[in-house]
Amino acid sequence: MPALSKRTERFTDSVIRRMTRVALKYDAINLSQGFPDFDPPAAITDRLLTWGAQNFREALAAKQRHFMGIDINPDTDIVVTCGSTEAMMCAVMSVVDPGERVVVFSPFYENYGADAILCGAEPTYVTLRAPSFTFDEAELEAACARPGTKALILCNPSNPTGHVFSRAELDTIARLAERYDLFVITDEVYEHIVYAPHVHTYFASLPGMRDRTLSCSSLSKTYSMTGWRLGYVIATPEVIDRAKKVHDFLTVGAAAPLMEVAVAGLTLPDSYYEDMAALYTHKRDLFCSGLRDLGFSIVEPQGAYYVMADVAGVERELGYTDDETFAVDLCRKVGVATVPGNCFFAGDDYHFVRFHFAKSDALLESALDALDGWRDKLAR
Repeated sequence: MPALSKRTERFTDSVIRRMTRVALKYDAINLSQGFPDFDPPAAITDRLLTWGAQNFREALAAKQRHFMGIDINPDTDIVVTCGSTEAMMCAVMSVVDPGERVVVFSPFYENYGADAILCGAEPTYVTLRAPSFTFDEAELEAACARPGTKALILCNPSNPTGHVFSRAELDTIARLAERYDLFVITDEVYEHIVYAPHVHTYFASLPGMRDRTLSCSSLSKTYSMTGWRLGYVIATPEVIDRAKKVHDFLTVGAAAPLMEVAVAGLTLPDSYYEDMAALYTHKRDLFCSGLRDLGFSIVEPQGAYYVMADVAGVERELGYTDDETFAVDLCRKVGVATVPGNCFFAGDDYHFVRFHFAKSDALLESALDALDGWRDKLAR
């Protein structure tokens, strides 16, 4: 396993919180930590809320153990974070030093490049080629082989493309991670939103990859609770020990009351995930077929709940020079807001907009009605 980041090796747990634990152990008068002078409930302090409530971590470990097929210790293998955004940042900071390189597939969720840069690292982008949005193995190996490369970020299922990486693709990434001694930081927040016949494979479950993988995710997408900010990193005890210290200095802890409520979601039966997959399959089919009927050139997603529409030809036809102006006009003249593709791509080779279809059927149908005649509306 490659070395953890030097920038965090001197981190300790919070000295302030450590002295509170010492005070509790020796029944001393606690004038160290700045909380009111009455004791919190023992049930709270016993749950180590900085790392996530005990019952939440136990429920999360059981749920992920079931789906990932790997052993997960709730006390040593998990740190609960303020959403997957912090989970990813915490993961990158735990293993990457300034001046090192991080491999990022392009197109990518816009935080990934920023995460690397904020850590003082340099992202190396590897193209996922439309319309299949797969990578060229030689290009990926060249990126992994560059001096100073320490980690690779893998979003699977992919935001924004909806690509679900095949077992063969994942085996290639695993082989290169082992060959070039890399960590793999995964964003698997759409793990349960996958469309048949495609299957999501957890990278940490691949042979030999458990020690190299920092699995990041959250409850946001699976349980439709994006504002709750409950995320997590799952990794080996050595990595999690470092990630806990980074997390402590980033946000201290996620909201404890929300963890108590979210346990109910983590203990739902498999039928919940099956029903959710069926619901999203219906929404994908409804919206994608509607977009096709309206003349959009789309890449049907294999997972997640976004669809990329290739608008390069329309942009040229109507005189648009960039995706953002096109997206603004689509919002202004047509009445439908999308995300311009240029925020997802490292280069300017592609011209896309990204639609999001995790909406009610009525809203999706309203959007399709508004998009009727969209070319003519944009030309006015």
